[in-house]
Amino acid sequence: MKTHHKEFSVGRMAKVLNVSKSGYYAWLSRSESKQKKEQRRLDVLVKAAFETHQDRYGSRKISHYLMQQGHPYSRSRVASSMQRQGLRSKVRRKFVVTTNSKHGLKASPNLLNRNFVTSRPNRVWVSDITYLSTRAGWLYLVVFIDLYSRRVVGWCVSPSLGHESVLKALSRAIWQRRPDPGLMIHSDQGVQYCCDGFRKMLCEHQFVQSMSRRGNFWDNAVAESFFRSLKTEWFYHIDLIDQDHAERELFAYIEGFYNNQRLHAYLNYLSPAVFEKLKQKNAA
Repeated sequence: MKTHHKEFSVGRMAKVLNVSKSGYYAWLSRSESKQKKEQRRLDVLVKAAFETHQDRYGSRKISHYLMQQGHPYSRSRVASSMQRQGLRSKVRRKFVVTTNSKHGLKASPNLLNRNFVTSRPNRVWVSDITYLSTRAGWLYLVVFIDLYSRRVVGWCVSPSLGHESVLKALSRAIWQRRPDPGLMIHSDQGVQYCCDGFRKMLCEHQFVQSMSRRGNFWDNAVAESFFRSLKTEWFYHIDLIDQDHAERELFAYIEGFYNNQRLHAYLNYLSPAVFEKLKQKNAA
């Protein structure tokens, strides 16, 4: 009746359906069922969380995010809500690694040996390089990540694959974190990490160098995982104009989202910044 009340009079519909007009008005004013209200509330919360994180979260992370906000919905209920609303998170794609390991420079031993767990900050940093295309040409992004919290502690984007951008990213990380001597820096065997300039900087700060085995991406899995997330959640969904544009957008993704908001399963669904703050508070 509610669907056709504009086409036919209430009296006529009531007569056809053999119900009273007072009964129809009572039904019309009746509140939604409790189940329907709860479903509508869930849909609103799920859509808000989905849009807040710019379509980057699937049902698992949205469920954890809502739980942290005081809304304990199961992953299956969140998944049903997303399906009901046609919400789909950004899909992963494969990407190409551009590091050049074919050179005559000596590689350092693999001291890390896939031990990606550390109990304190600034004990092990991992680094890697990936490419980004823009309308103006190619750019290359260097990152340094602290294994303790998975936080990106230093990064630099440049149109050159030279070692200068690696030195700049490491300098930024050192300035921000002030690590003690003995910090291990792990990377692949790219020429940027094997060159004299990079090794000289490590020596000056009394850092220890570790390198993956040649062609073995799993030896640097944390850095590879970061690049997968960055390309899936950001790069494949933006049209970069030039280096200035890329730097602004990278700052928003890395500093605004990844370090401070993005939930990490490894950190029990906390962001790197929140994880570090909680650990500092508990240690005090």
